[in-house]
Amino acid sequence: MTIFRDLSVLWSLFHVLVLFMLLYRSRFSQKKTFLYTGICIGPLLVGNMAGLVLYGAEIMGKIFILTCTLPSLAFFWFMAKDKNVRFFFTFCLADTVALWIISITNIADFYLGGEKYILMLIGRLILFPLAEWAAIRYLRKPYLELQESVTKGWGLFAGMTAIYYVLLAVNGNFPVILTKRPQELPAFLLILALMPMTYATILASMYRQLLLYRKRKNEHILQEQKNTLEAQLDNQQNIRKMKHDMKGYTATLSGLLAAGKVQEATEYLAGVDEKIDALSGQFCTNPYINATLAYYDRKLKELSAACRMDIQVGEEALPYMELCRILANGLENVCDAIKKLEVKKRQVSVCMKYHRNYLLIRIKNCCADDLHVERGTIVPTSKTERGHGFGLPTIREAAEGLNGDMVCYTENGYFVLDVMVEQKAYQVREL
Repeated sequence: MTIFRDLSVLWSLFHVLVLFMLLYRSRFSQKKTFLYTGICIGPLLVGNMAGLVLYGAEIMGKIFILTCTLPSLAFFWFMAKDKNVRFFFTFCLADTVALWIISITNIADFYLGGEKYILMLIGRLILFPLAEWAAIRYLRKPYLELQESVTKGWGLFAGMTAIYYVLLAVNGNFPVILTKRPQELPAFLLILALMPMTYATILASMYRQLLLYRKRKNEHILQEQKNTLEAQLDNQQNIRKMKHDMKGYTATLSGLLAAGKVQEATEYLAGVDEKIDALSGQFCTNPYINATLAYYDRKLKELSAACRMDIQVGEEALPYMELCRILANGLENVCDAIKKLEVKKRQVSVCMKYHRNYLLIRIKNCCADDLHVERGTIVPTSKTERGHGFGLPTIREAAEGLNGDMVCYTENGYFVLDVMVEQKAYQVREL
């Protein structure tokens, strides 16, 4: 009847893999992930099955960590997008859930099924798909979002899951298999009973973190909208002021022309034009982008910052909602950063221009001497107030939505934020 045991083990190994792949984030496409997993993990599963047939469950149970757990851990570490404690927690979570099912079905088969392995096979045929259904139905979507959004607090949870894995593996197989140590069964059953309750507590705590993240993100979006509306309102007030002042300009200009003073009228008109540009902050012809730039230009001037803007866009159709998000978040971070610097070091530049098929945005500002950021690093916020820490992730999200990317780094005493978005992405969108 060992055929039932072997089939149940093969079924378990396959579904451990499925359960883990439902929860972890690969850095490769789905097609490549399945291909590489099949090439590398397939032979590993076959080898362990062969060892089970040749050497038996007791021996393979003792060396399973070496023959399967550690090699698969190394492979999925290479494949994973998150090479940190989030990965270890996910790996241990999937493995301990699988070990829990394996242990329950082993004990049930030994004491209720007469060790004929039929009950073991039936139990695993039911419990593994049930666990996967629960993962897909309730866990996968919020858990993937949690991995994307929450970076802190995973270490303790990963340590707890690793300890549970060791507890189940050691108590179930050392010094001999558990069914040969009936006096230790009550303690093992208590561990099995405690594990789901512990995991329920961990997942509930993580879900609260996710809700908190969503709330803070919504607050940040509302703050973005508030800043945008303030910029537009400020721009409209300037336009109304210009309309009011235009009456006086027109009267003066009419008087000069009536007196035949054409040269004076030309000089006066040039002065009016310069004053209007200074008042409106005419950086580009796109009214939304211009309003955002003008708003932050005035904000930087209030901080006594020297700001240079080189904006070589505006006539064409632009995805102004996303570009305004990028500019607003980037310049808001600049305002926060230069407040801490001496006035003479408050220097900022903003550049927007095209290069081949991309629109490039560079926001550059002086930074503290002790700040060092490598390319590609997301700088954590130093603020503890709610609603902070979303600026750079929001910029990256907006850039990726336009088939682009973001990178930030420090260079020669400056903090540099580079964003590029693909022209085709928004040209097609506008159509």
